[in-house]
Amino acid sequence: MPQQKNFITMPAQHQNKQPGIESLMSPLPQFEDPNYKGSEKLKGKNVLITGGDSGIGRAVSIAFAKEGANIAIAYLDEEEDANETKQRVEKEGVKCVLLPGDLSNEQHCKDIVEETARQLGSLNILVNNVAQQYPQQGLEYITAEQLEKTFRINIFSYFHVTKAALSHLKKGDVIINTASIVAYEGNETLIDYSATKGAIVAFTRSLSQSVVQKGIRVNGVAPGPIWTPLIPSSFDEKKVSEFGSNVPMQRPGQPYELAPAYVYLASEDSSYVTGQMIHVNGGVIVNG
Repeated sequence: MPQQKNFITMPAQHQNKQPGIESLMSPLPQFEDPNYKGSEKLKGKNVLITGGDSGIGRAVSIAFAKEGANIAIAYLDEEEDANETKQRVEKEGVKCVLLPGDLSNEQHCKDIVEETARQLGSLNILVNNVAQQYPQQGLEYITAEQLEKTFRINIFSYFHVTKAALSHLKKGDVIINTASIVAYEGNETLIDYSATKGAIVAFTRSLSQSVVQKGIRVNGVAPGPIWTPLIPSSFDEKKVSEFGSNVPMQRPGQPYELAPAYVYLASEDSSYVTGQMIHVNGGVIVNG
């Protein structure tokens, strides 16, 4: 892809704490497509979404609710965002359970799976989506503490939650993992984050082979630049203002624009698909 000049796409802004607060963003992310009409593709399914309180996770929660699914949302510590998502999900006439806590903790990862099954009655669809990122100017600036924190949230939680979920999942059930375009392209300031996203791609492909004979499908979505709370809480004001300008569509994507990919992978529409990544990235050509 030819190198494109960066230009202003968003107002300059920054938040000092991750994973960021959606209500402080300007403009607010668009997490719902008003023209999206559900058709009961997930009716009666019970879903656990990590990082489901805001951004991509909120958009997926709402789209799944419109398709008839009950939702359990695991999240770090942003109660305002989580409560807003819960209210919106419940407007669709389905159940929504909030599960706050530290997703870097293995026991908590086990607990949220058991609590989902207890409160909703079962677990049919797992969406591993939680992530954090801490840009640095080079590898020499990434501390051992940051490295471990990034891996514990971004990939260890996927292992721990999925491992606990496998005893509940049965034939026809689904696991969806959120990767990233940086798993394929890399990013000079997100070396550790990119490594975790590459690990998620390999995890998805390997796990799909491990459980295919059980009738469980495992796929992933690799977003490009998406306007979520992670962006202003990760980058400085200048980078935020230019966010998404370097892809062919020359803008960041909105969270709701990813949701249909997750609905497709969660439903019977993708019954012959496993071990794959769907790329929703504004036109960047990715082979893999």
